[in-house]
Amino acid sequence: MPNLHNESSVDLAVLRHSTAHVMAEAVTQIFPQAKVAIGPAIEDGFYYDFDLPRPLKPEDLEEISARMGQIIARKSPFTRRVVSRQEALSLFADQPYKLEILGELPEDGEITVYNQGGFTDLCRGPHLSDTAQINPGAFKLLKIAGAYWRGDEKRPMLQRIYGAAFERPEDLQRHLDYLEEMEKRDHRRLGTQLDLFSLHEEAGPGLVYWHPRGARIRGAIENFWREEHYKNGYEMVYTPHIGKSWLWETSGHLDFYAENMYPPMEMDKTRYYPKPMNCPFHIMIYNNSKHSYRDLPCRWAELGTVYRYEKSGVLHGLFRVRGFTQDDAHIICTPAQMRDEIFRVLRFSLYMLRSFGFTDIAAYLSTRPEKSVGEDEKWETAQEILRAALEEENLPYEVDEGGGAFYGPKIDLKIRDAMGRFWQLSTVQFDFNEPELFSMTFVDQDGQEKRPFMVHRALLGSLERFFGILIEHYGGAFPVWLAPVQAAIIPVAPAFTDYAREVEKQFQEAGIRALLDDSDQRMNAKIRNAQEQKIPYMLVLGDRERGSRTVSLRLRTGEKTPGFSLEEGIDYIRRKSAAKENL
Repeated sequence: MPNLHNESSVDLAVLRHSTAHVMAEAVTQIFPQAKVAIGPAIEDGFYYDFDLPRPLKPEDLEEISARMGQIIARKSPFTRRVVSRQEALSLFADQPYKLEILGELPEDGEITVYNQGGFTDLCRGPHLSDTAQINPGAFKLLKIAGAYWRGDEKRPMLQRIYGAAFERPEDLQRHLDYLEEMEKRDHRRLGTQLDLFSLHEEAGPGLVYWHPRGARIRGAIENFWREEHYKNGYEMVYTPHIGKSWLWETSGHLDFYAENMYPPMEMDKTRYYPKPMNCPFHIMIYNNSKHSYRDLPCRWAELGTVYRYEKSGVLHGLFRVRGFTQDDAHIICTPAQMRDEIFRVLRFSLYMLRSFGFTDIAAYLSTRPEKSVGEDEKWETAQEILRAALEEENLPYEVDEGGGAFYGPKIDLKIRDAMGRFWQLSTVQFDFNEPELFSMTFVDQDGQEKRPFMVHRALLGSLERFFGILIEHYGGAFPVWLAPVQAAIIPVAPAFTDYAREVEKQFQEAGIRALLDDSDQRMNAKIRNAQEQKIPYMLVLGDRERGSRTVSLRLRTGEKTPGFSLEEGIDYIRRKSAAKENL
């Protein structure tokens, strides 16, 4: 998230870690039986995990916060002390989580504890000099969550208390305002409010149900995606949802990725897996026939649904799911074509992201890791081509040394959303591995069979995650071209419903997503409903509009436009949609 506070005179990480210790002291005063785990500083705040005799309630945070204020007022120093292992074992004899951490420390390592007031913690530090350096008006306990010890769902579930801490109250307030805006934009909340999608734990966690309005948006995304791919020389392919186990054995997924794959189903004594990736299937299409250098490049794209068995603890709305549709593509080319193809795909990626309203884009170039496959010359050539493409587009980038996959270097593109957060979307990834594993070949100009290069490329990542990002970026108020309903048609009274139906029909025939509200509600209530649904335009129709066969457009922002003829109103909305403008 963006930096919402001014320069601080203290180390905020130290301040937040110290505040976590104060919170832990408060909790252990209220619950003397508490078992404490860990309490680090995090971005904008801190948390601490506890094993407590009862579940915490929201009102407990008020009591804990008040007790923290008393501890701060005591102005206790944070005292660091080096202790022997035996002394540490004695200090934390009734604290099993601390004992586990102690057992993992090197035998010859230094063990330090920090004390403030009546609380002692196993900790490396550092900390503030005393509790008085914590401003009681600049921290706030935010929420309670469950957290498995060590992130392992087979270990105890602990109670985690999150808090925010800053040096100044005004910095805290800015952060709280930001969190309030984030809550308003939460895609899970808006997904329900706008009737876009749902998730059903009882039917299968991590699987997304697209409602008609959400499907309208998805359809607009997919249509644009396909049209632009065809314009850029791609062909569409469709591949199965399951495949025999040898595909995943050959690709290496069963060696490196099995725990994130759905378990196999067995039919006719053969194991089949739901696909976690599309690439082996595209390779099967390629290997179905012989290829000459004249056939290349092959640019094949697919909106392919894949399945990955993510742990239940990491599932999160549309951002982390178990079934999702990748906007996947593979470019299979000769070495001589590689440079042009990379330049082309990077330009295309940037165009697509900007078309959805993302203009602040950061790039990362990930280079060869220690463990990798492929010839040195291929890696060096590929890395330099990726670098040259970034520089050709004048795109600032950071180098992630050794951050590439074992099978090739890559470019990652991240977009900054309206709330200042970065999201990784596009990836351009070389693959020196699968062409070898699947014996891919082409006949070159000299008549010899050679290995092609293969590039994995995703622009939007997955449609589910991208949709969640779009919802939060726009706060549900989508640009006209994406809005599930572009125009709400609102007759002032029942007498004008027939004209409203005629307007709805003409708008729909012109390709505008228009919807008549012929409910018994009053006009103002209908306008309010349309605004709450974040519909871009409202066509309020009364006697004047019917008599002159015109429409009056009211924007969801409350602004109004001059009256249009029916044809002008249709043309106005179509032009706004074609230009991909917000309103």
